Amino acid sequence: MAARAGRCSARRVWDVTVTARDVERCRREVADAVRALGGGLEAVAVARLGVSELLSNVVRHVPDTRCRIEVERSGDAVVVRVVDRSPDPPVVSEPAWDAERGRGLWLLRQMVTAFGHTRVGEGKAVWFRCPPGDDGRDARAGWGP
Repeated sequence: MAARAGRCSARRVWDVTVTARDVERCRREVADAVRALGGGLEAVAVARLGVSELLSNVVRHVPDTRCRIEVERSGDAVVVRVVDRSPDPPVVSEPAWDAERGRGLWLLRQMVTAFGHTRVGEGKAVWFRCPPGDDGRDARAGWGP
């Protein structure tokens, strides 16, 4: 994975050329960023799931897998964005009960406080807003009690 990270107090940005092997590492980096920006345990879990789904879709559906991952604080929540090089909007539909694929974006949309996409140049940004970090636990401490 080729990556370049940018830092400021309320935002983290990575430029990556993602492969299937890189998804887990990106999940960890996004989780660390959400924690650093004050996200609680629920926000961290949702961000990990969401970025995994969005990057897996880039690997599966976008010929040019160069993309940008952005994590930023927005009010009391954290917004995660993946900017890719495909203009095609994400397809989100309720999956059939026996479907083996197609559940990821639908499930993500059920878990977040907002979800959407916008055109960016020749591609798009798919974004989601994680639940606020007000669950009373410090996400920097990890998953334990």
